[in-house]
Amino acid sequence: MNSSRKILGLAAAALTAGGLLILSESFAAQQPVAPKFRFDPDWPKPLPNKWKMGGVTGLAVDKDDNVWVLNRPNDLTDIELEAELDPPLADCCVRPPAMIHIDKSGEVIGSFDAPQGHGMAVDSNGFVYIGQDTVRKYDPKTGKLVGEVPRTSERPPGGGDNTPPTSAHTRGRGSAGPVAGFLTPPGGRPQPSPAAQAAREAAVAAFRAKYPPATPMIVGGIEEIRLDEPARELYAADNYLGGRVMVFDIDTLQFKRGWGAYGHALSEMSTNDADRAYTPGGPMPKEFRGHLTLNISNDGFVYAADRNANRIQVTTKQGKFVKEFILAPTTGVGGSTGGVMFSPDKQQRLLYISDLTNNHIWFLNREDGKVIGRMGSMGENGGQFFGLHMIAVDSKGDIYTGEVFAGERVQRFLPVRQ
Repeated sequence: MNSSRKILGLAAAALTAGGLLILSESFAAQQPVAPKFRFDPDWPKPLPNKWKMGGVTGLAVDKDDNVWVLNRPNDLTDIELEAELDPPLADCCVRPPAMIHIDKSGEVIGSFDAPQGHGMAVDSNGFVYIGQDTVRKYDPKTGKLVGEVPRTSERPPGGGDNTPPTSAHTRGRGSAGPVAGFLTPPGGRPQPSPAAQAAREAAVAAFRAKYPPATPMIVGGIEEIRLDEPARELYAADNYLGGRVMVFDIDTLQFKRGWGAYGHALSEMSTNDADRAYTPGGPMPKEFRGHLTLNISNDGFVYAADRNANRIQVTTKQGKFVKEFILAPTTGVGGSTGGVMFSPDKQQRLLYISDLTNNHIWFLNREDGKVIGRMGSMGENGGQFFGLHMIAVDSKGDIYTGEVFAGERVQRFLPVRQ
């Protein structure tokens, strides 16, 4: 009897274990798996015409899976521009055009010069949209400006260079380099006098009173541009008051709607800087902290990455807040949540997030924001990153990246089939 009970017990346990195993395998099959990629050393080919690329501030894949690269030629220093001198002092290099078009094989197939900027997109007809002090639309064949989103005639006081962008430069003369403004000088930065600080605060308050958060045009600079062509809408993230999601008609370029953090209506956004204060690892700020990028999923959600607060907020296209993901929350200055892209499957089960500070590409489950893997580390070898700034994905799932700081390059990563 005891022996029979033992046998029955073992059989039941085996069935139970077997059942659990089947359930476990079924559950596991539903979970996204971190993709694997390999660095492609053959893309791109060397640039023509003795060009040296500057920091990459925009990256877009067009309908033919060719890549548009927006770079900052003014990042280059004197020593990188000696071929521009007359007579030249070296074989290389010269400034490149700000827009460079590269095909799938890595060859440059087009370019045009435009004032450098930040953020870009390309529509299905090939028109190029560049974020400068507003969004400007260019004919890629001629480089001619054909439209621009309305913006304020004045620019916010302080906070960096607020002059309109320009392509003007002196041949053979460059800048202090792409990292100069990010380096703290020995002894620290000089602090303004109390009077100067008070004057600046008064100027900022006056500007914000004149241009409240609901101002239906671009106020600051542009961080990101995305196109929703089926809806005939253009999404732009400007950097006013830490960042606003702004939606414009793609044909008329007129304002339609916008929102701030947590889906706040523009009229409800705070002008108090305390509501944007954030300490890494601490509570999330009430408003976007800064360097806001975004993307739109196939199923109609907007993913807004607030880089300086290490978070991604999900809303509907109308700005209704849905959820928030926090990524690498102890990341300091620069933040972790840079560009947002999606995996190429129809369901877009994964988010691909470029991280400027940690120099990773993070792979997140789009449903719940959980990290399922990461790729890359800081360095200058092929496949590493030094200022990972921009990310794009083509129809085959190839990943393209663009770097600033000492990186100043684009790279391609090919999927490894598992």
